[in-house]
Amino acid sequence: CAMGQALTNIGSYKKKTKNGFEQTIHRYQAQNCNSCSLRSLCHKSKYNRIIERNYNLIRLKAQAKTLLTSEQGIAKRKQRCWDVEAVFGNIKHNMNFKRFMLRGIDKVNVEIGLVAMAHNLKKYSLAL
Repeated sequence: CAMGQALTNIGSYKKKTKNGFEQTIHRYQAQNCNSCSLRSLCHKSKYNRIIERNYNLIRLKAQAKTLLTSEQGIAKRKQRCWDVEAVFGNIKHNMNFKRFMLRGIDKVNVEIGLVAMAHNLKKYSLAL
């Protein structure tokens, strides 16, 4: 904790996400928060502070951060604004496509396919 107090492991539990992925969450609790001067800044609970950690998620986030901050990752992020963002901006602003008119995944796939085809034909006609 902020005062240097060691947190003890009070157990762990498994939780499923909306996608069906199973996570293991580890819980840690402080021993004595009653006499702590930083308590109001640290947490608002009546009891001692409890922290939950998902070590697999922390590992994956660190891995993603190292990939994004590498030279190749920076180059790909710089390229994204030219590759993708302009396409969506063109579809939304110039083609005035703000929302889908049809419902259902199959119909939406057809609709976005038509929008993408119109965008590609427009781009092709400008290249000629």
